[in-house]
Amino acid sequence: MNTPLPAVELRVPTEEDAWHWHHVFNDPDVMEFHGGKAAELSVYEELTARQRRHHAERGFCFYTLLDPADGAVMGFTGAQPWPGDWGPVGEIEIGWRLGRAYWGKGYATAAAQAALVSVRKAGVREVVAMVDSRNERSLAVTRRLGMRLAETLRTPTGERTAYCHRLDV
Repeated sequence: MNTPLPAVELRVPTEEDAWHWHHVFNDPDVMEFHGGKAAELSVYEELTARQRRHHAERGFCFYTLLDPADGAVMGFTGAQPWPGDWGPVGEIEIGWRLGRAYWGKGYATAAAQAALVSVRKAGVREVVAMVDSRNERSLAVTRRLGMRLAETLRTPTGERTAYCHRLDV
């Protein structure tokens, strides 16, 4: 049976969202595949500023994901140019990260689908998703989005395996 996806609300990140992202991601479970702990607040300040620039220049970004019921920040989802110097350099990456309280409820899939609308409007024809091979939750989102596994990569340190998924938008 297909369960309907929940309603989601996306907004271009505000300056205040840096604090919200830092707070929501300050959970070892949330950060398990992203270094194990939340980055310093200054990292989120730079990240939200970069996302505002991406939106202004490209028409899409990593959006702040809001709980439509109460406006609480749930995390982020959206797309940006792949930031690494390995993997899909120069390509547009779709991604998502949600607070633990919002896992398993369809929010990541619904939010990613909503973000893809902006990506399509901007004329992007293909996105990639780089996912740690152990991250079953994110791998499930790639499947629900209809992404296909395109490549298996080792991280630059060689310690982990990452899957590069692709989607024609």
